[in-house]
Amino acid sequence: MVKLRSILKWSFIALILLFIYFPIIFLTINSFNESDVIQTGWSGFSLDHYRYFFDFENEPIRVVGQTILLAIVVALLSSIFVTIGAIGIFYSKKHAHNTLSAMNRIPVINAEVVTAISFALFVSFFNIDKSTYIPLLLGQMILCTPFVVLSILPKLRQMDNNLYEAALDLGASPTKALFSVVIPQILPGIIAGFLLSITLSLDDYVITAYTKPDSFMTISTHIYGLDKNNVVGPKIKAAYWAFTAIIFFIIVLVVIIVNISAYQKTRSKKR
Repeated sequence: MVKLRSILKWSFIALILLFIYFPIIFLTINSFNESDVIQTGWSGFSLDHYRYFFDFENEPIRVVGQTILLAIVVALLSSIFVTIGAIGIFYSKKHAHNTLSAMNRIPVINAEVVTAISFALFVSFFNIDKSTYIPLLLGQMILCTPFVVLSILPKLRQMDNNLYEAALDLGASPTKALFSVVIPQILPGIIAGFLLSITLSLDDYVITAYTKPDSFMTISTHIYGLDKNNVVGPKIKAAYWAFTAIIFFIIVLVVIIVNISAYQKTRSKKR
């Protein structure tokens, strides 16, 4: 009976892992396929998709660069402003704290398309020029900031407030105490929020489609727009298989390095 439970448990785990990782592994394998269309099956080993992707005369590498740059800018702005806002929420009075925390959850619970349409109407009402990139940056920040707040507030609750008060008693100014005591203690939450913002920005399509300038493309909007061009569409989509494989290999490598580092630290402590 115990053995059967163990088999069922590991079989269930295997099915879950297969469900999560099979599409990524499938695209990674097809990134080395000579064919541009998956439906044709395996046509032979080739690195053509990687060559096409890294050719700066083609669109994919430029679109990926634009998307990553946008994600970093949005993540930086979100992290800076939200850190200030989260500290303000944490130290505000109970009624204001509860109200602001509840308002912060609205964009998280709300459907992204509703947020996108609402913000697009806001941009249209105030006649904000989309070519300035301001609507795009603000729209993605609206998407990211609630999640950054949710990453920072738990760290503020875990923080020892006596350290901040001790720094003030020892003569530090509030600003000095903030950057010397508070920020270092909540830094893991800020980093987590920054990385989450990058992920949300890279993945976003709806808000970006409503707010981006006509000449600007992100990965999601570019791939969606390829359906209108059947001539080069399959070739460009196949190049993104190579990009998927590269990201997958990088993540696997980082996870291996982190686990090896953690294992070595654990062994060194036992000694």
